[in-house]
Order: sequence, then C-alpha cells, then structure tokens
Amino acid sequence: MSEIKSGEFDSFLQKSARHYRLFVIYGPDRGLVSERASQLAKVTGVDLEDPFSVIRLDVGDLQGAPGRLIDEANAFGLFGGGKLIWIKDAANEKVLVDGLQYLSENPPETSHVIIEAGDLKKGALLRKTAEAARTVAAIACYQDDTRQLNALVDNELASAGLRITPAARELLLDLLGGDRIASRNEIRKLALYCLNREVIDEEHVRDIIGDASSISTDEVVDAVLTGDPDAFLHAVQKITTSKTPIFLVLQSCLRQFQQLDIMRTEMEERRLQPAQVIQSLGRGIHFRRKPIVERTLRNWNSTDLSREATKLQAAILQSRQKPLLEDNLALQTLLSTTLQASRRNKQSR
Repeated sequence: MSEIKSGEFDSFLQKSARHYRLFVIYGPDRGLVSERASQLAKVTGVDLEDPFSVIRLDVGDLQGAPGRLIDEANAFGLFGGGKLIWIKDAANEKVLVDGLQYLSENPPETSHVIIEAGDLKKGALLRKTAEAARTVAAIACYQDDTRQLNALVDNELASAGLRITPAARELLLDLLGGDRIASRNEIRKLALYCLNREVIDEEHVRDIIGDASSISTDEVVDAVLTGDPDAFLHAVQKITTSKTPIFLVLQSCLRQFQQLDIMRTEMEERRLQPAQVIQSLGRGIHFRRKPIVERTLRNWNSTDLSREATKLQAAILQSRQKPLLEDNLALQTLLSTTLQASRRNKQSR
C-alpha cells in the first residue's frame, strides 16, 4: 500500500516520488489536486513542453477505447525518452479502474501516468485499486488547515519580500481555504497590491480581499439550503449593499457543503440519524441553523453533496481566474444550487 496522506506530500515529493510511475491524486480540494499533479509531472523528468511526450486526456477520451490507457503507457515516445499520460476529471469509471489495475500489476518501463480525480470516498473503486497496489502512489488532497494556510502565506509573502502583522494574518486566514489555487491567487493579489510596502496590515487585506466580518454569509447559505430563491436574492442584495465580496459567499457555501458531505457520509456508513451526526460533527453550527442542516442531510445523499461541492469549488476557481465575471459566476452557481435544494425539499414532502 502506497497511500500518501495530505500532510506527507512534500516529503514524498522530495524523497520517494521518483520511484513511482503511477499516481492517483484525489480529494475535495481540486486546486490542490491540480497543483500536486503539476509538481509530480516535473519530477518525472519528461519534457512537459513536448506534445509528443505528454499525452493529456479526459476520462471521456477513454470511454470508447478501453485499451487506450494501456496502449499509451506501453508505447515508446516518438523520439525516444519517457512519456507522461496525464488524465483529468477522473471518478470511478470502469475503463480507468481496469486500466490502472493492469498497469499496477505490469508497470510501464518508460512512461508515467498521473490521474487527477475528485473526492473519492474510502470505498471508491479507483481509490481502492490505487491504495491496494504497491506500485501506485495514492495521494489525498484535503482542504488546507490553519498550519498549511500559514505556510502558504509565509512562502508567498517571503518570495515577494513582504511581512504581515499578526492581526492582518488572522484576518487573511479567515478569508482563505477551500481551494489551494484560489487561496494562492488571493495571497499573490495581496502581495502585488502591497508591492512597494514592507509590512501588510489589516487595512491592506480589507482593501484587496474584503472584510469577512462586515456581514454574515449564513443568511445566504441558509436560503440556498432551504431552496428559497426569493430569500436567496434578498440575502445576496444585502451582501452586495454591504460591499462584501460575493466570493466570500461562495466560499462559505462551499465549506457548508463540504461539512454536509462529511456528515452525510458518516450517516450512511454508521446508519445514524441526522440529529446524531449533528451532535458529534456539527458542534459549531448555531442552534437556529440546525433544523435547516438536518433537513438537508435527510434530502441529499453523499454523492450529490460531493458533486455540488465540486461545482462550487469550480466556480470559486473561475471567479479568481476571471474577476470581471465573478458576480455573474457566483450568482448563477448559487442560484442553481438553490433551485436544486428546492426540488429536493419538495420531493421529500
């Protein structure tokens, strides 16, 4: 078994990654999945700028050609040297699981295979196959904790020659998380804003990212979970009026769905009732919000919660990449989730 836990990756990358040819990278933090895949790609030694050496595929490319993964992995490069087969957006597709199973038993001699997947549950076939094989490195990517976010802030600001006050750091950490790439982009944006300064303070963080404490986002999140479009639009209007970035609403909604996913998975695995799970895993939830959370846990399964979290995470990343479209992207995504919740609540009546 070659299971690499989230906090072990840096050490693995430096010491052991070069000994593997097969990698499965998965988890709810899609930005971190992508970042680590890119780091591993560099370790392979393959020329990433050579289109004949790097074969980039989506899972859909394999559906109509069951043997393609194996053929690509065992084929020699056009001009010699190693090859990299890089697969994105994987889940539990049978064609991919079967291909990985074969390659884990018959590792390619000159090729590397990197598979980027979403949030694979413990019993998911792709994850199970990867973790059971000694020739495959299965790498988990979970949302950054405070220690990891602090390290990210330190690395980015150090490279820009900047320092940050303790109060500004605390405020900044409240605004980060959920997606590694989005967090890194926010820090870089802050560093660029403060380029000619030596120290970043709270005002700089508020100016460039926004003050998370200016208004609670719970009202919007609750309207989304309740499936009430009118309440959602009213709550978003309050957010807009307060000049709180709607990015923070997306982030709060993502965190809520990630928490719900964990709670619902616990319900399904241990056959618990929503109230029991909330008591053990939902201690930070305000008592007024618990009925909404309990209802959501009843009406959504873990697969759909995970899918919705992935959609929210993709919207966060797109909003960071296309800031001019941030408001439209956020509104469309959140309204879509609200309508989805509305349908589920009606079906449960």
